[in-house]
Amino acid sequence: MIEEPTRKRATTEEKSGSRRDMSRPPAPEPLPHPVADNHCHLDIVDGDDWFGTEQALAAAREANITRIVQVGCDLPGARWAVQAAGRYDELVAAVALHPNEAPKLAAEGTLDAAIAEIEELAGNDVVRAVGETGLDYFRTDESGRAAQHESFRRHIDLAKRLGKALMIHDRDAHDDVLRILDEEGAPERWVMHCFSGDADFARRCLDRGAHLSFAGTVTFKNAQPLRDALAIVPKDRILVETDAPFLTPHPYRGRPNASYLIPLTMRLMADVRGDDVADLCAAIDVNTTTVYENWGA
Repeated sequence: MIEEPTRKRATTEEKSGSRRDMSRPPAPEPLPHPVADNHCHLDIVDGDDWFGTEQALAAAREANITRIVQVGCDLPGARWAVQAAGRYDELVAAVALHPNEAPKLAAEGTLDAAIAEIEELAGNDVVRAVGETGLDYFRTDESGRAAQHESFRRHIDLAKRLGKALMIHDRDAHDDVLRILDEEGAPERWVMHCFSGDADFARRCLDRGAHLSFAGTVTFKNAQPLRDALAIVPKDRILVETDAPFLTPHPYRGRPNASYLIPLTMRLMADVRGDDVADLCAAIDVNTTTVYENWGA
């Protein structure tokens, strides 16, 4: 038995003393074709009405979400991801140090040791991606960016040496993410997790060989530039994810997210693109298999 996670998501509302709706949204209509959640954090607890791992997987199966990429983005999360993927057939793992972890570890003098442990974990067969790594200029100021750049470069190198996909976190750092990728040379398979750019940035990523993964943010009312980007992505480069327990799709924004809610995102994506839902699910299912070392083939 692996230990169930105990880390709880800290919310702005909790810090301010207010209370948001923490109840689980109702299950949507299942998808007509299996699809994978390309980015999930089952190890992060969100509220009292929390799914255990087996409950989350069962709810996902009911929605026709048959595979999940469990992402560990600090050392405890990475260890847990490897353990969980070793136990549950529906899971594979991605492991890395989140860009906001890098400055903290550098300040402690432990960044080298942490990256060495990530490399050891990444060598496991259940690990199919190095991620989420990248840059985050929203939560890290100028003083921490050098550590983020170093960590990102070393994760790129690790993905290439191990032949794993690279999963990139990019928040308010589009130009520097692509600059560093160009300088280091991107791996054969790489994913922009929770793609957050417009159509122009999407083209720049696609020109470099990226797969673009869309989360519940694409359903938000203020996300028209993101929907414009979605509309121009070739069908063989699209992925879908939750980033659960974060980024719950409309109309449940702010409530706890989980893989079973992907049908809400998928149906909006198909509508934006003018695609048949089943056809788009089938394409994403194939793309997922391709990105993660022929996972499930």
